[in-house]
Amino acid sequence: MRGVTEDVPLDDAPLLDELMPWSVAPLRLGRSWIVAPDVRTLRERWNRLVKAEGTEREELFRPSRARTPSSSVAALPGQRTGTVRFARESGRCPEPVRLATGPFDEQWLLPDHRLIDTARPELWRVADEQQLFAVEQGYVPGAAGPSLLVTGALPAGRSPAGRPGRIRPLFRRPGGEEPNLAPGLLPLLSERYGCEVTAHALLAWAVAAASPSPAGCRVPLPADPEAWAAGVELGRRLTDIQLRGARGGERPRLPGGRRPYVRAPIPARPTTLAYEPGEETLALDEGRISPVPAEAWEFHVGGVRMLEQWFTHRTAPAEPGTLEAIGPAAWPQEWTSELLELITVLALLAERDGARAALGAGPRLTRAALREAGVLPVPDAARRPASVLDHQEEGPEGQFALL
Repeated sequence: MRGVTEDVPLDDAPLLDELMPWSVAPLRLGRSWIVAPDVRTLRERWNRLVKAEGTEREELFRPSRARTPSSSVAALPGQRTGTVRFARESGRCPEPVRLATGPFDEQWLLPDHRLIDTARPELWRVADEQQLFAVEQGYVPGAAGPSLLVTGALPAGRSPAGRPGRIRPLFRRPGGEEPNLAPGLLPLLSERYGCEVTAHALLAWAVAAASPSPAGCRVPLPADPEAWAAGVELGRRLTDIQLRGARGGERPRLPGGRRPYVRAPIPARPTTLAYEPGEETLALDEGRISPVPAEAWEFHVGGVRMLEQWFTHRTAPAEPGTLEAIGPAAWPQEWTSELLELITVLALLAERDGARAALGAGPRLTRAALREAGVLPVPDAARRPASVLDHQEEGPEGQFALL
């Protein structure tokens, strides 16, 4: 096959946009109070809002150009929420759903279309237990950290530094049907590597090998079957670590002597987060967690330190009297468990940075090889969402939505 060379410049490696052509822009929530790290907070905020009337309800709601209490909106696919105008809403809080609000940070969302400025219904139609989402991070020149992450939760898709990324579902239909891959790509790679290449294998390789560029993530494809096999194995491990036990995997763990523990209780309302490198200790005011590997503390995505961002999302002060100000009276135990797991995840990923960097070496398939094989350019239809019409969706005021 032509288009294979020993010295391929990275800018001739295919873009992820060419390999996984259907992508969706990040969600635009419009109001921060509809997301919280715990379910109880969301229910308390909902109850406070529906008890308010008139101008007070409107002020608490935080209207935007896209959503006000008088907006007429269809229900989100797969969600049983009210569709009457929110100004007349008096019912119970909808069941919150898990939302990947950013890299390595899962919180809870009120899945009510009347509250979300831009919810991307096409994502909700394909979100199920078989779906995985590749979340391409916005390009930040010189920034360290992975450029492609994977989650089983519905992703908000925002990059830590505020730059737009892209969300790429692995499958275009529910039930793990119709891989979101360039037509002809899997047969071509299967023939090249002498083994069946699946959608999950391609995603695993991309998670391990993707590199940032101004044009988007580039995914160098190796010419050598052994290099492919090694990269897929690494990518599957990276994916399992990021999924944290979801989709039937094991929860991540460091070896016994290196597991982080709470050495001094975390106070009810910690306000500062610091790292003591000599003792490998994370300090939350007088609370202490150790051992915390330096690699976990220094783990960045998009120029942002992940542990600091996680902590800020749970402790930043809110304006008194707003729904955002409603939250736990004290630091919940589950937050401590999540923090210990996050430290473990970041440490395990950092351990594999050297193996990830080595995947770019050696001969690779070029974009020219993919064009020669007819895989590129990708047909326009592959860049559009599939028609998912196997269920009815409720439109505004209880009418059925026309899809």
